[in-house]
Amino acid sequence: MGNSIYNLGDMLDAVGAELGDEHPALIHGDRVVSWPEMTARSNNLARALRARGVETGDKAGFYLRNQPEYMEALVACFKGRFTHVNVNYRYLDDELTYIFDNSDAAVVFFDREFRENVDRVKDRLPKVKVWVEIGGDGSDTPDYAVDYETLAADGDGSPLDIERSDDDLFFLYTGGTTGMPKGVMWSHKIWRQSSREAMLKVYGFAPSNMEEHLGFVHEVGKLSRQLPACPLMHGTGLFTAMGSIISGGAIVTLENTKSFDPEELWATVDRRGVTAMAIVGDAFAKPMLRVLDENPGAYDLSSVQTITSSGVMWSMEVKRGLIKHMPQVALMDSFGASEAVGFGMSVTTAEGVQETAKFQIGDNCKVFTEDRKEVVPGSGVPGYIARGGAVPLGYYKDPEKSAKTFWEVDGVRYAVPGDWCTVEKDGTITLLGRGSNCINSAGEKIYPEEVEEALKNHDDVRDALVVGLADEKWGQAVTAVVELNDGASADEDTLRAFVQTQLARYKAPKRILFKDSLGRAPNGKADYKSIKIYAMDQLGVSA
Repeated sequence: MGNSIYNLGDMLDAVGAELGDEHPALIHGDRVVSWPEMTARSNNLARALRARGVETGDKAGFYLRNQPEYMEALVACFKGRFTHVNVNYRYLDDELTYIFDNSDAAVVFFDREFRENVDRVKDRLPKVKVWVEIGGDGSDTPDYAVDYETLAADGDGSPLDIERSDDDLFFLYTGGTTGMPKGVMWSHKIWRQSSREAMLKVYGFAPSNMEEHLGFVHEVGKLSRQLPACPLMHGTGLFTAMGSIISGGAIVTLENTKSFDPEELWATVDRRGVTAMAIVGDAFAKPMLRVLDENPGAYDLSSVQTITSSGVMWSMEVKRGLIKHMPQVALMDSFGASEAVGFGMSVTTAEGVQETAKFQIGDNCKVFTEDRKEVVPGSGVPGYIARGGAVPLGYYKDPEKSAKTFWEVDGVRYAVPGDWCTVEKDGTITLLGRGSNCINSAGEKIYPEEVEEALKNHDDVRDALVVGLADEKWGQAVTAVVELNDGASADEDTLRAFVQTQLARYKAPKRILFKDSLGRAPNGKADYKSIKIYAMDQLGVSA
């Protein structure tokens, strides 16, 4: 490999040889797995799977919530040259079968919580060579599966004698919000290049060889304690956790894996000295702030350096509230997608703030119109954000959809997931939303996210989603579905008038409906399809 440090398995071998028992790698409640312990267990696991016929390049499905085994098995996959496949743990039989079959999964890690689901689908998946069950003492592991703990504990823990490549892959399946989930193919090399670009922005330095990487581990990386509050099965949680573990840090996971518990989060921050967290917008940040406001000074938050959000908007009001409790923290909005990261970044600190939805455009990024012409800054013309440079290889087994998302413009390859924005004269970008959700009302283009943000600025509103419904007069009518805070009493007219104080009147919702819960996914992302069906049912509107 020469001077390059792009294979993640090689990097983890090197880091594991450097860090001793005093350095935690995985923390979950009272359980602490040291770096030497995780190194040995991941080596044992990788070796055991290869002995059972799992080969270089074989796909490994991760049907797990946030738990230490997720990261330990991921490390084993990097070392054993297996390809990670994330699986949404909310999926049911047909969806599970689709993911495992579409990805050609040869090994599946699943928690015993999901055993009944696996029982029902396993016979439909003949390509799976090894089912690995996590949890319990192994005494009742199903006949078709092997016990995870047995594989991880059995062996001498020595490194694998294996030649790796920076072309090794891992997959990140999309959420399926615009069709069936698609497997984005990331090579180790491409991900490391993207990670190095991020490090240059944050630290002003990025290692270019293994010696420099190990120096970074000892100076900075091993001090990191990263808590992914959002699911590891999605890009925000996975990528932030990967960056920390590869740099010798510790991954801290919450014991309550079935619902987000902000009180447990802050207690864990206090107890474990968490330095960084990953969340997804206000769906996480609002309950986090509420706990702090209700319990001022109850938690030691002095260790927290950064909180990163990606995927949805994070309102300025909530950011300011968090900074009051943690004046040292940097709050980062990262604009990215499963198909690429680094489209833009917005950083808010006690010294300075940036407007919600406004980002400093990333390096190697451009904005193109639908006919692939670059948008002129300050023109007000909306376009698609595009990321060149460290771009994934495409979608697994889907060249047609790959061609629609991965463009070539003037000989440069770009990832274009479909997010619309405008480019200001100063080069910043203002995010408008995913093009497929854009509402055309009387010839005016209205982006749901900006209306949602305006609604969420009202003190009574906990969350809001906006869709366009068929309308005889307007073509599409802007329609909001709002979740109010407990005890709040704002009505439709009050909220519409409030939006009109912040946005052009034509953008204000024609109707505002109320719902106890908007049913966001665990990663904070919205299910616009179900919200649209709800609104149509409530208003008696047809498609």
